[in-house]
Amino acid sequence: MFIVKLGGSVITDKAKQCCFKPEIMNRLSKEISKANQQLILVHGAGSFGHVLAKQYKLNEGYKNDGQLQGFSLTHSMVQQLNSLVLKSLHDHDIAAVAVSPHAILKLENHKPVATNYTIFKEYLACGFTPVTFGDVVLDKQIRFSICSGDLLVQMLAEQFKPEKVIFVIDEDGLYTSNPKQYSKAKLIDSMTSNELEALSTTIDDHADVTGGMKGKIDTIKHIASLGVDTVLLNGNKPNRLYNILVGKDAMCTIVHGGKK
Repeated sequence: MFIVKLGGSVITDKAKQCCFKPEIMNRLSKEISKANQQLILVHGAGSFGHVLAKQYKLNEGYKNDGQLQGFSLTHSMVQQLNSLVLKSLHDHDIAAVAVSPHAILKLENHKPVATNYTIFKEYLACGFTPVTFGDVVLDKQIRFSICSGDLLVQMLAEQFKPEKVIFVIDEDGLYTSNPKQYSKAKLIDSMTSNELEALSTTIDDHADVTGGMKGKIDTIKHIASLGVDTVLLNGNKPNRLYNILVGKDAMCTIVHGGKK
């Protein structure tokens, strides 16, 4: 079983509010369908969530009643994105079902304190593909906050111990520095969690309120500590996701799981 995270930067244009990329999503759906592997799919909120969440400062918790409307609007937007993702998956004969984070978990000062994984287990047992996504959720301490797709991946990896966790991003993998800013940045093919610890990454996250690549690196370090391998690959390049799902070689970064 695999856990696959479709990054918001791949399936949306994060610089433009509510800008979905149907051609990219349809190709990824085709690759997932062709690979025919059991998986849990997570997708980021991309430009459907980050812009409003930043505008209303939702990740800082409750400050004023105006944020309640912002919470509702953000939740509505990410559900719209989820519907677009589901339609693409359905069009490629994948029996995908949505699992909304706000219905199955609660946070306390951004940390998960109560999560019901039963629905994932039951859907998987019945042959469905559960699909969850970054969303705004209730928070016991600060009333509400954001549950990122990366946090969901980390929680699901702890629970299900998948064969691999796959992050589908808009770069070929992890680099020695930000390839968008530094022409001499070099792709890292393979690394350990200790090497990941030493990696210094500078980022340009547009309106990302969930930590971007720096937050992703923290998530991957945690997944590695579970003994699970993590793969980062470019979702804009055809067949890379398919090849990894079926055990073939593809340009990517592999972070090998194992205790430090």
